[in-house]
Amino acid sequence: MRTIFYISDGTALTAEAFGRAMLSMFPLKVVHKTLAFIDTEAKATAAVNKINQAYADSGERPVIFHTFVSIDIKRIIMSSQGSCYDFLDYFVTPLSKELGIPAQPKTHRTHGIQEDTGVRENYDFRIDAVNYSLANDDGSNVANYDEADIILLGVSRTGKTPTSLYLALHYGIKAANYPLTEDDNMENLQLPKVLKPHRHKIFGLTLDPQRLHEIRSKRREGSTYASLPQCRFELQEVEKMYRREAIPFLDSTRFSVEEIAAKILAETNIERHRF
Repeated sequence: MRTIFYISDGTALTAEAFGRAMLSMFPLKVVHKTLAFIDTEAKATAAVNKINQAYADSGERPVIFHTFVSIDIKRIIMSSQGSCYDFLDYFVTPLSKELGIPAQPKTHRTHGIQEDTGVRENYDFRIDAVNYSLANDDGSNVANYDEADIILLGVSRTGKTPTSLYLALHYGIKAANYPLTEDDNMENLQLPKVLKPHRHKIFGLTLDPQRLHEIRSKRREGSTYASLPQCRFELQEVEKMYRREAIPFLDSTRFSVEEIAAKILAETNIERHRF
């Protein structure tokens, strides 16, 4: 069991993204610890104490992924008993050479809000998308589907809401979602009338019946709604409807929310407003 630290003088999101991507290639169990806004020497010293204590407790050198603007704070972190990795060290110099301009590191630039760089506009756009997705969750508000970039469709508990919010938060995409329920007459399932004018925006989600049964059982165990035959029937009918209406759809059984969102973007070619 290795302890992994993600440390930065900002949010540590960049260090986390880089570190987790690297660690995904190794089959080992780890303990993740994130130390954000380590922006003073006192905080850096406290972080070093935590790193060294983790080493003393486990006998294994902690692995540290870090990004710092301050050389002095970075030097303190690197004095710890952990093994340090900063991918910016490897890329900034050659990239500066290629671009022909020197790097100008600034704390909080990646995930902060700077009025003069367009990040404020991107941030506001992203928050607008999140608010839209919240207001248009689960078919609760169908009056402004004209504004939607995409409308996710599927039976209950197939991942529509988390995928909608992920698309909004990370990419600034206005994602509505609409549930197909017993009220839609599963015996003779048709595309709901309210969705027909927006058919070109619809993307369907489906799931393995057994997995849907497990998810629904956690919510309403023993109910007809959660029974395996009901899950199998609903998914069978909705997939028939997807094919009949030529609606693109994805079986999300074995995918994370991040992967579902990426696959939707790849298939629909919707413009990403935020990376």
